[in-house]
Amino acid sequence: MFTGIIQSVGKIRSLIPHDGDLSITIDTQDLNMSDVQLGDSIATNGVCLTVVKLGQQNFTADVSAESLRCSTLTDLKVGAPVNLEKAMTPTTHFGGHIVSGHVDDVATVVKHFKDARAHRFWLEAPAHLERYIAAKGSITIDGVSLTVNEIAGNQFLLNIVPHTIENTIIKHYTTGSRVNLEVDIIARYLERLLTGSKSTSASSVIDKAFLANHGFLK
Repeated sequence: MFTGIIQSVGKIRSLIPHDGDLSITIDTQDLNMSDVQLGDSIATNGVCLTVVKLGQQNFTADVSAESLRCSTLTDLKVGAPVNLEKAMTPTTHFGGHIVSGHVDDVATVVKHFKDARAHRFWLEAPAHLERYIAAKGSITIDGVSLTVNEIAGNQFLLNIVPHTIENTIIKHYTTGSRVNLEVDIIARYLERLLTGSKSTSASSVIDKAFLANHGFLK
């Protein structure tokens, strides 16, 4: 489990394909690796990876075919920068929100503009994830815990402050950039609790009428 507060920007050292999946080695730059052991988890652009080999300031992880299908890891090249966060501990400052590291799908940057010192990005999510994204709710983009400012259908607006721009790979985003998207896990569990086995059907959209029928609105 993670918080979405990026601890370092690493760099891809090597990518080795293995019959449909991938071994990835990452230089961790200034990330403190003194407490990392084999089997630990490190979120890489928001994807939870398990450390299978440790170097002095790098680690290797295996990336499954499923993770490659659901994320942008398949787009990475040697030398590419990546957001890194070690798994949270009981003493971790919880500065973001609950991030599982299980990426749902890929979103695309459709517009970028500056607003004073901040950067604003409109992103488009796959249609099947639209219902999990709410204005002023939390969302994870490439492992970064962010707040949704506005929504318009399956598009949503993010306001990125200078600190986040300077300390993550968001500084490299341009129109057309593909990013890893993880929706708020609470929204997923809420849908499952309310709809049960019907949660994946077209009739499971949670709207005001649904909430009223189930006693959540008066």
